[in-house]
Amino acid sequence: MIRFEDLLRPTPAGLYCPPGDFYVDPVRPVVRAVITHGHSDHARAGHGAVLATPQTLAIMAERYGAEFAAREQPVGYGETASHNGVEVGLVPAGHVLGSAQAVIRWKGVTMVVSGDYKRRRDPTCAPFEPVPCDVFISEATFGLPVFIHPPDGEEIGRLIHSLQQFPERAHLVGAYALGKAQRVIRLLREAGWDRPIYVHGALERLNRLYERVGVDLGPLAPATGLKANALGGEVVIAPPSATQDRWSRRFADPVLAFASGWMGVRARARQRGVELPLVLSDHADWPELTATFAELRPEEVWITHGREEGLLRWCELNGQTARALRLVGYDDEDGDEDAAPVGPG
Repeated sequence: MIRFEDLLRPTPAGLYCPPGDFYVDPVRPVVRAVITHGHSDHARAGHGAVLATPQTLAIMAERYGAEFAAREQPVGYGETASHNGVEVGLVPAGHVLGSAQAVIRWKGVTMVVSGDYKRRRDPTCAPFEPVPCDVFISEATFGLPVFIHPPDGEEIGRLIHSLQQFPERAHLVGAYALGKAQRVIRLLREAGWDRPIYVHGALERLNRLYERVGVDLGPLAPATGLKANALGGEVVIAPPSATQDRWSRRFADPVLAFASGWMGVRARARQRGVELPLVLSDHADWPELTATFAELRPEEVWITHGREEGLLRWCELNGQTARALRLVGYDDEDGDEDAAPVGPG
């Protein structure tokens, strides 16, 4: 009988599969990598071969250039590949476009590396699919009972209410370039906002990529070449860093908003000077994390990064074996702003 550590084990470079001789989301260049999604703390350039969904490979090419890896191996949802007798499949994680859980099978053992995930509906990506497994490897970004994210519709409704309440003011929404910005746009569209949405230049390439794969973002316009006190009553979306620099001064008395799961922490909103905090996360909150563990009932839960103490205690109280891997190199934030350089406008 094999040990779970024979199939996957933590190393300084990330989770390593010895029989398959590959890493999952390695934090440094390796010969063979399986990448769960395109955020920069999981998807780095310089690997020899990269196995990922076609959308994630496209995101990496957009961000790092066409030669981000020596070889690409696209694997669609529900498809599998094999290396040295180890089977690797990808199923949706519900995090961002192209995000996947890596389902790794060998000698009758199934281990699922979730990457980052959420369980609620997202109009910009495929929903999370639970996979029965012996070991479920989970993030814990919001792994404390205090983190209960409100319904998305309520948060977008607060943004629209503010637009109606302050029609003379521009509404500047900080949102990470991959996943969050496009999700905010789609949620606004679903709420009936059909006017042009103005976007910072750093978002344009990824917006176009989303639209190429069928995510309709509606009419967008560049937030460039504007006169002073522009765009009263309009929505402007930009990387969070851009909302703090001189670029933002061109707008009419802007209402500063920020879309992040961390906006549920009032101190964080105050630190950023956010007037309209929008609690919109691309990660599972506490109820989603614990409901996933209860649904899957794996033999073991491994926690890769985040606030693992609360989930370890929950597992203990609910009769589940759990361990913290304490991997380093993964962001503790609700996005990856640093992966998207602030471009013009």
